[in-house]
Amino acid sequence: MTEAAIVRTVFVDVEPHLAFEIFTHEIGEWWHSADYSWQNPARAVGMILEPFAGGRWLEVWDATTGEGTTWGHVVAWEPGRRLVVTYEVPDCPAEPPTQLEITFERLGNRTQVTLTHSGLDRLAPAARALLGDHAWTPLVTWYRQHVERRGHA
Repeated sequence: MTEAAIVRTVFVDVEPHLAFEIFTHEIGEWWHSADYSWQNPARAVGMILEPFAGGRWLEVWDATTGEGTTWGHVVAWEPGRRLVVTYEVPDCPAEPPTQLEITFERLGNRTQVTLTHSGLDRLAPAARALLGDHAWTPLVTWYRQHVERRGHA
């Protein structure tokens, strides 16, 4: 049986190593503030990924102290190639947690960035419905737009 997954792909005009760097280290700059994009929209001030396997994926509530809520943990940190994180938000509990894998593949002068959220068959129907048909589409769009605004520097 094939595991249920959501797949989203965008293309950016930078090489894979830079595409990875922008996705991970600049996530707090391109992640938009919206009610559906935070666990606690009233408190959220940013998003970070700790840059190592075992690091946290964190919704930041206090920029000074780093206090926040953990969305998941980094499973694989492979600059220029792929990032894998668990997805452990309270509204979508699964055991083991579902995962997001983001891959970065050079195609000519561009990089194909593919986000795959797998393990959805482990979610309760209500949690799967919460993700909806458009899950992750805004995220990859925000990322692509950020890369475009940023230019090739």
